[in-house]
Amino acid sequence: MIHHLKGQLIEKNPTHVVIDCNGVGYTVNISLHTFSLIPDSEAISLFTYLQVKEDSHTLYGFMDKSEREIFKLLISVSGVGSSTARTMLSSLTPSEVSEAIASENVAVIQSVKGIGSKTAQRVILDLKDKVLKVMGDTEVLASPNNTGGEEALSALEILGYNRRQAGKVVEKILKEEPGSSVESIIKLALKKL
Repeated sequence: MIHHLKGQLIEKNPTHVVIDCNGVGYTVNISLHTFSLIPDSEAISLFTYLQVKEDSHTLYGFMDKSEREIFKLLISVSGVGSSTARTMLSSLTPSEVSEAIASENVAVIQSVKGIGSKTAQRVILDLKDKVLKVMGDTEVLASPNNTGGEEALSALEILGYNRRQAGKVVEKILKEEPGSSVESIIKLALKKL
């Protein structure tokens, strides 16, 4: 799978972008949420998901990992294809989708064009537990110092700590001391875990 693309932004549209990576141009389908976050600068980096079918290979791009995870969860539901998932992420932010699923809010999910009552209920039934896990895993990623926080969280996970517990501790440390280095975050977290 292609994990991410980093290159020069050649073309930017509400439905797709073209990224030049060392002379190869990739057409990447995006949601309106990602479109709104893409800067107009030439350098761009997107997390991607490659969907392989018999007749096509389609690349989807996301500004953050949490949106990609929500997209992957949505397309795992029977009756929800990639275009429906992209429409959902264009109509609602990834956090709104997660919260609607976690709180079993059928009306919010059903408000998306192309999703009926049965599909909305299936999305909630299939994804409620999984979305709660993704929401727990990405809480730290939304913090202001997400690079140091994520590195520290990855290190703690490698050391054998539960990602969700470690994430809460790291988030608390970043709130108390926002400018902490990765090393100090890890040291403080080890004392609290």
